[in-house]
Amino acid sequence: MTTQPINTILFDLDGTLLPLDQDQFIPDYFSRFVVKGQELGYSPGLLATALQSGINAMVQNDGSLTNKERFDQVFEKVCGINAAEFNERFAPFYEYEFGLLKRHATPSPLAREIVHEVKEKGYTVVLATNPLFPWQGTKARLGWAHLESSQFSLVTTYEDFHHAKPNLGYYRQILQQIGKDASSCLMVGNDVEEDMVAQVLGMEVYLVTDYLINRKDKSVASYRTGSLQDLATFCEELPPCNH
Repeated sequence: MTTQPINTILFDLDGTLLPLDQDQFIPDYFSRFVVKGQELGYSPGLLATALQSGINAMVQNDGSLTNKERFDQVFEKVCGINAAEFNERFAPFYEYEFGLLKRHATPSPLAREIVHEVKEKGYTVVLATNPLFPWQGTKARLGWAHLESSQFSLVTTYEDFHHAKPNLGYYRQILQQIGKDASSCLMVGNDVEEDMVAQVLGMEVYLVTDYLINRKDKSVASYRTGSLQDLATFCEELPPCNH
């Protein structure tokens, strides 16, 4: 594959464009999910097990189904609840209770500045957030970061994607949908395992360190690293993009 100048930037959301403490956010999400389900008359123990099983199934998805289809399949199997019926009854959760999770985020004006900067320079911009949430949950978190889906050429959600990070199939589907070569892309994220793996396909990578996740304590010496402020400076210094 011929190396070419960067013309596309993929941004992770949680912990990258949206400063977010995952260690607080995830348990609170699980807790509120189960409580809402209990209010609707479902067993909290079964729901918790089904939710975790569904998430695990999406992470291990083989690509034959979308992540939503895979989640619904496993969720239904584990708890015996009809997934379509549950999703319809549960939809208001993302309109109200999910919004309360914003308390774990510390939105930065830098996020909007960074996205605006690279778009103004002509770069294709992708929101490469792990597609484990319904569209409503992704839209909500975008809002916390003071961003809109219209600012991105592609937003990855569980309705449309067939793999999850760190599966390389996730990144390959992005490349296929936007019609780009890996060598023309820069992946920006805060998770060494999930985001920096894009380097394997030939993408450039940038590791944002404010909310760094490095579960396996890997060396980060081969990555460009910096804070969100450093990333903003880096984007200011990028040349205009000539597609």
